[in-house]
Amino acid sequence: MPKDRVVVDGVSLTLDQIVDVARKMVRVEIADGAIQAINKSRQLLEELAREGRIIYGVTTGFGALSNTRIDLDQQTELQKNLIRSHACGVGEALSTEVVRAIMLLRLSTLAKGFSGVRFSVVHMIQNFLNNGIHPIIPSKGSVGASGDLAPLSHMALALMGESDVEFHGQIRHASDVLHEFGMSPVSLTMKEGLALNNGTQMSAAVAALVVYDAECLLKIADIATAISVEALNGFIQPFDSQIHDARPYVGQIDSAYNIRTILSGSGLVRDNVGNGHAQDAYSLRCAPQVLGASREALAFAKRLIEIEINSATDNPLVFPDSRKVLSGGNFHGQIVGLAMDTTSLALTITSNLSERRVFRLLDSKLNNGLPAFLVGSTQSPGLSSGLMAIQYTAAALASENKVIVHPATADTIPTSADQEDFVSMSPSAALKARRILENTRQVVAIELLSATQALEFRDRTKCGQGTRAAYMKIRETVPKVTEDRPLAGDINLISCLIFDNSILEAVESRIGTLR
Repeated sequence: MPKDRVVVDGVSLTLDQIVDVARKMVRVEIADGAIQAINKSRQLLEELAREGRIIYGVTTGFGALSNTRIDLDQQTELQKNLIRSHACGVGEALSTEVVRAIMLLRLSTLAKGFSGVRFSVVHMIQNFLNNGIHPIIPSKGSVGASGDLAPLSHMALALMGESDVEFHGQIRHASDVLHEFGMSPVSLTMKEGLALNNGTQMSAAVAALVVYDAECLLKIADIATAISVEALNGFIQPFDSQIHDARPYVGQIDSAYNIRTILSGSGLVRDNVGNGHAQDAYSLRCAPQVLGASREALAFAKRLIEIEINSATDNPLVFPDSRKVLSGGNFHGQIVGLAMDTTSLALTITSNLSERRVFRLLDSKLNNGLPAFLVGSTQSPGLSSGLMAIQYTAAALASENKVIVHPATADTIPTSADQEDFVSMSPSAALKARRILENTRQVVAIELLSATQALEFRDRTKCGQGTRAAYMKIRETVPKVTEDRPLAGDINLISCLIFDNSILEAVESRIGTLR
C-alpha cells in the first residue's frame, strides 16, 4: 500500500515512490532542508548576477547563442522566450502517469538546491501534482542532449498558463484551471526557464516506470516458465541449486530459485530421466540462464536510473558552499539511454524465450501428449483451431521487438549549429523500451493462457503450490477454453493481471516472496 505522501528532498527518491505519485496520485511534500537549499542557491545566483558575472543562460543566450550578452532587465523575456521557442514537440501526448513522473523528477532535481530557482516555481510544480493538473506533453521532439528540452518546455509552458492541461479527464487551458484554484501562472525570471527545461526528466520518468514494471514482469516470466514446465511434464533437475551455485550469477540463481519454489510439491514434473527422454529443450532447461541474464541486465539499468532520479541535471549548476556557478553537461542523457537500450535487449530476450515455450505447448509433436493446439475435442478433428492463432500473435510481438531493439544510443545527430554535436537519443531509447515492455507483457500473457489451458489436460491436483495459485488467479478472470472463441480479450485480461501484480501477489501469498 502506498504511503499517504512522498517527501521530496532531492536525494532519496525511489522507484516505488515514483509509482505511488505517478499511478496512485499520492500527494507530494517538499522537505524543509530542500526549501532551505533552494532559497540559498537562488540568493547566491542573484548576488553573482548583480556583480556582473558571466553566467550561461542568465547573462548570455542559449546553445549556439551562448556568446551573446543579455542584460539583467531582459531576464523575464529571455526565460519566457526560451520556453515558448522550445515547446515544439509533436506526436502522441505522453500518458498521465509519465507526465506526473516527469513533474516529480523535476521537483526532485530542483529540491537539490543547485538550480538557482525561486521556491515559488518549485511550489507551483507541487501544486500541479497535488491538484491533479497535468500538462499536455507531446512524446516526440527531444534528442536527450541539452536535456529533454521540448517535452520539459511543454511542462513549463503549462506552469506559465500558456498551454493546455488535462484536469479531471478534460482538456482545458492551464490559465483557466489555475484561476479556479486562485493561483497565478508562474512568471519566470533569472535562469528559471533553463532550470525547468534543461534536464533528463522525460527520459528518466519513462525509464523509471519501465524498470519498475520490467522487474515485476521478470518474476511473472519465472511463474510462466514454471507452469509451462509442469504442463509439459518437464524435468525439475535443471533448477537444482547446485547447478546454479556452480555458475554464481545472482540473476540466474534467483530465477532458478523462483522456478524451483513455484514448482514445490508438484507431481507433474519429473525427477529422473527415462523413456528415452533425457533432457528438456533449452526454452525449459536453460530458462534460469536466459532469464537470469535479463535480470542481470535489468539490475544494471536499475542502478543507473536510481542514481539519475536523485541527480541535478540542469545547467549551469549553482553551488552555494563554494559560491560558484559552473557550466557543464549533466543534462546529457547518454547514461539513461544506455540503461534503456540494455533493458530493451533484456526484455526482447525474455519475449523470445516465452514465445518458444508457447510454440512447444501447442505442437502435439513437442508437448508430451497434449492435444494439438490444446483443443480437447476428438470428435471432429480440424473443426476447432483452439489456441493455434495466439502463437501467431506471440510471434508477431516477439518479431516486432527484434526489429526495434536496435540501440537508440548507437545513433547521434548534431543540433544547435553543431554546438550540441553529440546527442544521446535517450528519449527514443526510453520510449522504445516501453514499447518492448508492453509487447513482452503480452507475450508472457499468451504463455500463461497457453500453459494454464495445457494444465486442463493434466491432473491439476498434482500441481505445485505456486503454479496452483497462479492457475486459480487466472481462472478467476479467464475461463478455460472449451470451444473456439475470440481470445484477444483473454490475452488482455491476463496482461492486466500481470500489470497490477495480481498473479504475483497470489503466488507470493502461497509460497512467500519471490526474488
